Amino acid sequence: MRIMGLDVGSKTVGVAISDPLGFTAQGLEIIPINEDQGEFGFDRLIELVKDYKVDKFVVGLPKNMNNTSGPRVEASQAYGDKLVELFGLPVDYQDERLTTVAAERMLIEQADISRGKRKKVIDKLAAQLILQNYLDRTF
Repeated sequence: MRIMGLDVGSKTVGVAISDPLGFTAQGLEIIPINEDQGEFGFDRLIELVKDYKVDKFVVGLPKNMNNTSGPRVEASQAYGDKLVELFGLPVDYQDERLTTVAAERMLIEQADISRGKRKKVIDKLAAQLILQNYLDRTF
């Protein structure tokens, strides 16, 4: 079973994919979107879902630190609803609090790359962490 993890923002969607057995997550890419203009990157997602034969989505849920929901949670859930509508596949949600912080810390400590280069990969790594957390919790 292939699961696709998504870190949905207002300008990008980080994408990760599981291995066929659901043990590990690998970052794939970052899809540019423009939430304000209604551009959500679904054309690229359609290609990726076909290429990887995806069976399920996991969307990061950016809850507040006190476990409350805000506008970004609603936006992520709306994105998940659109995925169900487009693909007819199940969508689960994974609490993503601190995944972007963890991803940035990993890039600083382990990769020692510049801020500009980190911005180019941070959402992909965050999607990978979201998916890996889901896989670890579920399987």
